[in-house]
Amino acid sequence: MNKHSHNSSFREKLIEHLLISELLKNSWQRGDCTLELSKPEVDRTGYDLVAECNGYIRHIQLKTTKSGARTASQKVHVALADKPSGCIVWVYIDEFTLELGPFLYFGGMPGDALPDLSSFKVAKHTKGTSQGEKLERPNIREVKKGDFTKLESVQDLWHALFGNK
Repeated sequence: MNKHSHNSSFREKLIEHLLISELLKNSWQRGDCTLELSKPEVDRTGYDLVAECNGYIRHIQLKTTKSGARTASQKVHVALADKPSGCIVWVYIDEFTLELGPFLYFGGMPGDALPDLSSFKVAKHTKGTSQGEKLERPNIREVKKGDFTKLESVQDLWHALFGNK
């Protein structure tokens, strides 16, 4: 069995901590050390991390994919649009070295709301009912890879999240 799928919860936490580390390191290198991070106790409305810097609060949903994977879209909870500057950060990771990047970003400018999700396809459950029917998930939308902006570095991601201050 593939280590990445067999240990998916471990991998998810590891990547989250690697990204947090890179963002904190970027704040340190900028000389301001002003980045503040929080985690929700409950994952009810689709975000995994709250980051505050430069006067902006970002509710971030994290998604991960191994480099080279063919993942075509990500599922997003519509309630993320109700959060200040909600956004999605899709992290690509090298499955052997665990190097992060590139990053895909879906969100507005710092201080702006998440783009409108109403035109996106309603996601379906991955498992079917006892009759095999895959029901819609009314609060979940599928955002295609092409709707994301590709960012090459943590610095580029920083600018997307918090601007150039």
